[in-house]
Amino acid sequence: MIRIIAIGKKHESWVTDGIERYQKRLRRPFDIEWVILPHSSLNDIAARQDESRRIISRLNADDYTVLLDERGKIIDSPTLSLLISKPLESSKQITIIIGGAYGVDDLVHQRADFVWSLSHLVFPHQLVRLMLTEQIYRSQEIAGGKPYHHE
Repeated sequence: MIRIIAIGKKHESWVTDGIERYQKRLRRPFDIEWVILPHSSLNDIAARQDESRRIISRLNADDYTVLLDERGKIIDSPTLSLLISKPLESSKQITIIIGGAYGVDDLVHQRADFVWSLSHLVFPHQLVRLMLTEQIYRSQEIAGGKPYHHE
C-alpha cells in the first residue's frame, strides 16, 4: 500500500473526480490511502514546524518515505516505477509526503528516503495530488509491462 500524507484542505470536487478516475484502477500493492492533515493555524516557521511534527508522528519506523519538494530530484516515470516497486516487492509501506505552503522542516527532509520534485515549476497542492495519483497509476502499469506508458 502507498500512503499519502498531505497538508491542506480536503480534496476539492474537481480533484476528487480526477483522483477517483485513477485510484479505482489501482491494484495491490499500488493502492492508495490518503491522510489529509489540516494546515497549521500558525505562520511561517512555526507552521512548518507544527505541520512537520504532525507528519513525523504519522510515519512508521520502517516506512519507505518519499518527500515531494520542489528542490528534490526530477525523475522520469520509469524511474519512479522502479523507485516505488522495489519497496513494495519487499512488503514495505511507502509513504509519500506533500508538505504545506511553508514546506517541511529538516527533520522531515532527513527522514525521507528520497526527495522528489515533480518539476522545476510550482503547482497548487490540489493539482499535485491529482498528478501524483496519475503517476502512481502509471508506475503500476509500467511495473506490470502494460502499454499505458510510451517511451
